Amino acid sequence: MINKVRADALEMLSIVPDGASITIGGFGLTGVPIMLCDALCELDRKDLHIVSNNAGIDPTGVGRLVGEGRLRKFTGSFPSNKDFFTLFHRGRVELELVPQGTLAERMRAGGAGIPAFYTPTSAGTDLATGSYPARYDGNGQVTAWLPAKDVRVFGGTACVLETALATDFALVKSHRADRLGNLAFRLASRNFNVPAAMAGRVTFCESQSIVEVGEIEPDDVHLPGIFVQHVIQSRPGSFDAPNRGAAS
Repeated sequence: MINKVRADALEMLSIVPDGASITIGGFGLTGVPIMLCDALCELDRKDLHIVSNNAGIDPTGVGRLVGEGRLRKFTGSFPSNKDFFTLFHRGRVELELVPQGTLAERMRAGGAGIPAFYTPTSAGTDLATGSYPARYDGNGQVTAWLPAKDVRVFGGTACVLETALATDFALVKSHRADRLGNLAFRLASRNFNVPAAMAGRVTFCESQSIVEVGEIEPDDVHLPGIFVQHVIQSRPGSFDAPNRGAAS
């Protein structure tokens, strides 16, 4: 019998090595798998490539990973915390800035097996022309730029080529899950969680509640279990307010 429910976050995430690429769901503090991010910190994972909408809210979720210096690269739309920019301008982390809609579609494409697509978003901007800084050295000098992107014109509109994002792992948070890994999200907490889960080759979900198979109606399944390999119950209170207690 298939049972993807796990009992201990540290044991579950122990298969994630240093240097892994990881997509993480959430928007601000909404729908963020805080318990799973805490577990990565408690496992002392480092040199990570994190793909997420934003670089976390200090000091929770991705923000904790950033604050503890565990990133080598961030791919996302809003690297919006002071710790990240301090590290970025000191040459300790690389940045791949991606428009929000493009980020969601690159993650979805990674899960759907679509290698690349064209979009008008960012055409003619520094993000497409190879003019946006990707890395600094310790003296604040730019040492690498985002690469220039292929541009084609469709119906008179210039469009840039964007490649799919597929990562080693994904961390997401759901409202409900069953032992088969079927997930349901509540309201805005769905946000980036669905495409983030699709992008990961191995996806971990922390869920506010775990229910019996069949309790989530087919029309209410926002992400089928084929995309999810591991599910764990959120610790009490973790979905009400940030909590940096034990991960398991």
